[in-house]
Amino acid sequence: MDRRQFLRTVSASALAASTAVVVGSPLATAHPGPFEPLGRIEIDGAKEAVVSADGETVFVAATDGYAVVDVSAPDRPELLAERRDLRSDREDGPFRGLYDVKLDGDTLLVVGPANPIPGAPAGVLVVDVSDPATPEEIAFHETGFPIHNCFAADGRAYLTANDGDRNPLVVLDVDSGDELGRWSVVSTDDRWADVPPSMRSVHDVWVRDRVAHVALWDAGTWFVDLSDPASPSVLGAVSPGDPEELAALTPRDRHRERRTPPGNHHYVATDDAGDLLGVGVESWAVEVDRDDGTTELVGGPSGVELWDVSNPANPVRLSTIEPPAGPDPTLGGVWTTAHNFDFRDDRLYTSWYRGGVKRHDVSDPTDPVELAWWRDPERASFWTAQYAYPFADEGVFVASSRGVDDASPALYTFPDHAGDQRDPPTLGPETTTESLVNTPPTTPTGDGATPSASDNSPSTSATDAPGFGLGVGAAALGVAGWLARRRGRRD
Repeated sequence: MDRRQFLRTVSASALAASTAVVVGSPLATAHPGPFEPLGRIEIDGAKEAVVSADGETVFVAATDGYAVVDVSAPDRPELLAERRDLRSDREDGPFRGLYDVKLDGDTLLVVGPANPIPGAPAGVLVVDVSDPATPEEIAFHETGFPIHNCFAADGRAYLTANDGDRNPLVVLDVDSGDELGRWSVVSTDDRWADVPPSMRSVHDVWVRDRVAHVALWDAGTWFVDLSDPASPSVLGAVSPGDPEELAALTPRDRHRERRTPPGNHHYVATDDAGDLLGVGVESWAVEVDRDDGTTELVGGPSGVELWDVSNPANPVRLSTIEPPAGPDPTLGGVWTTAHNFDFRDDRLYTSWYRGGVKRHDVSDPTDPVELAWWRDPERASFWTAQYAYPFADEGVFVASSRGVDDASPALYTFPDHAGDQRDPPTLGPETTTESLVNTPPTTPTGDGATPSASDNSPSTSATDAPGFGLGVGAAALGVAGWLARRRGRRD
């Protein structure tokens, strides 16, 4: 039975059972010997990483530039090229705040800034990496919006354009820089215009066969046919929520809703066939007041949901891979929530910030099996995990880490086999989330609801969307003001 037939079978079973959510993952028999990294190379500012088609080269977004790493000898990763202070010779340079890179054949896209930086350029740097050791920057397409994430395919750049208003997905022609089209959830249903932009931020995008899978935070994930970017059409959505209910929330409830589950669609990707969708949900816990004057934590870290999207008009949730449990699941604590991931064949490679990296068998997506888990919470906070290439009789996957405190950001290489970490560290004094209380909902939102308690945190600006990094000085200025200043400078 092929994957499509299998998904249809299990989807029908899941619907008949009225539920398909699997909490946690069973463990597979361990590979002989400890599971541990093969190699590690420090890269200052490391964020997202993408792998070349042959699997031997990794391109890393590095905040103030990008790096190219040879992993053909995975126990000895080697820096091939590093470019910093990009466009520093320009009046508004340098090009910085670079969190994402994507690859389309021999063309690398470096995008930014991830968050608004007043006076800094925003756009897409196009780089020829046909010779990875000597990347050649061939174009820069300036945009009127910051770019947190993107996707590259078929000569197109798909850009997250959080403009503080409609928050569209914008499609550019990579060669010319011309805009080919854009789509916004507001254009699909104008009720979304009443929902604060920070609750429907276009956070990430995955494109397969010119269908964009767009992660829109509390507005869920939408499937948009962009065969003709000038005339996009919606094929379906996962957990889109109710715009009227979201719009009716108080400022404090909005603040909490943006940080706690449900919602918070952060990253999406499909398997090789395009029928199995992973939705990474990034969330935390917030402290709320009880009626008796005490407080409790509501929410917590979230995991990766697996969906059958063989029929995009009727997606079916098959299971959920739960996050590692940590001692302090608040924004200021130890992050163990889902971040970026990658499918390859019947394997899923996931990153969980300080919760480490994991490898799952998803050949039966209703029952994912954990094959390996490695973490080093004192040194590593993983941004992504990506399959690289077959090596000997096993294989290799890579994972970028933004580092922890004084521990340097780095790119790690791992063996692609099952196994157990030797003497794995705990994620804190007590690896537990038993103290969390998920308050019964009073206002349904999508697949879940908003807790009824009121949190202690103040209301924040529309730019203060979680998932975009903390401590961004420009956030308080607001995206709209930043855009106005940039327009004024260009004019």
